Amino acid sequence: MTAKHYLFLTCLMFSTAPAHYMFAKNKPKNQSVRQIAFQRAKSLNNGVNISWLEQTWDQHILDTVEVTKTDFVLLKTLGFKSIRLPVAFAYFAEHQIPLETVCSHVDRLVKQCGLYGMKLIIVYHSGNLADDNYTGETQKIADLWCFLAKRYQNVSANELFFDIYNEPPHMDPQKWKDASYNIVNAIRKVDKNRTLLVGASNFNSIYELSRFVRLADENIIYSFHFYEPFFFTHQGAEWIGDQVATIGVPFPYERGKNFPPLNSKAKNTPGESHYNEYPRDGNEQSIHDKLTIVKNWANNYDVPVICSEYGVYNKYADADSRCNYIKAMRTELKALNIPGILWDYNTNFSIFNGKPSIQNLPDCMKNAIGYIQTN
Repeated sequence: MTAKHYLFLTCLMFSTAPAHYMFAKNKPKNQSVRQIAFQRAKSLNNGVNISWLEQTWDQHILDTVEVTKTDFVLLKTLGFKSIRLPVAFAYFAEHQIPLETVCSHVDRLVKQCGLYGMKLIIVYHSGNLADDNYTGETQKIADLWCFLAKRYQNVSANELFFDIYNEPPHMDPQKWKDASYNIVNAIRKVDKNRTLLVGASNFNSIYELSRFVRLADENIIYSFHFYEPFFFTHQGAEWIGDQVATIGVPFPYERGKNFPPLNSKAKNTPGESHYNEYPRDGNEQSIHDKLTIVKNWANNYDVPVICSEYGVYNKYADADSRCNYIKAMRTELKALNIPGILWDYNTNFSIFNGKPSIQNLPDCMKNAIGYIQTN
């Protein structure tokens, strides 16, 4: 049986007929269930993303084991309590890689997290959802989640979470809401107790989330990604393009101190306006103000939220600035009582200088993440 068949034959209860496609509902139901979602959201705080099974650019990624006993011991030592695991399910299916092969790696992480007392979030990453295909793609995503819900139905809902779709694209927000509602509804036919993470369109935007009307499901944590100011966190990132060509950008901004000139490649791009805005944007107060947008939305609906990604591309940003940013984010998230999950453990947003280890963790980063060495 092909990977495609794995995805489409796992959840027959979710109808593909357009006449049965459901539109998102908003009315809340059960306050006690919502309180469980709040408690579980809190348990995910101080987490880290493991960038591994979403690395579609590496043809041999499934031949590797990225997280070992040594990694878990280190993560526990540093105080991390949860792991978010993005998985490129759609990519593997398109390349005829059996779902069982992919899930064998996920199974290992589920088991290891249980052994080391860490929470795990499985993420549907690198999907193909768009305005012109959302009904069909929603079906595929829902089928995949039904398969996973059945596979892990005996794993405690306090320990394992599902993030239904990483960074929904810049699409019609209502179409994304309808898609997310149908995915959630399909999962609920298999697993009524699992806490789900749902973000907004435009790549888990805080601004789209602030306009999102909550779903009619009490057991949801609403997620967002935060990389602002993007001009700093993604400086020099090759996959972004000329708008982030200016490097050597410090955090926080200090007038007249080590601020680089605008890279000529960034002229007449959003990077030029971001450069001009940075004196006002490149500070902890700006982070606080933007996170408050999310907090106010969460308070309005009385729902839990989580920052499931934040971090700094580490190729060009200096160590002190990266530390300053991570510390500022952790400080502001804590002040607003928003759980946070760092991106990421061991690739180009890593907090380490080299291979993950205590020895490769700069002193300023130890301070930033609140690590206190006991011996």
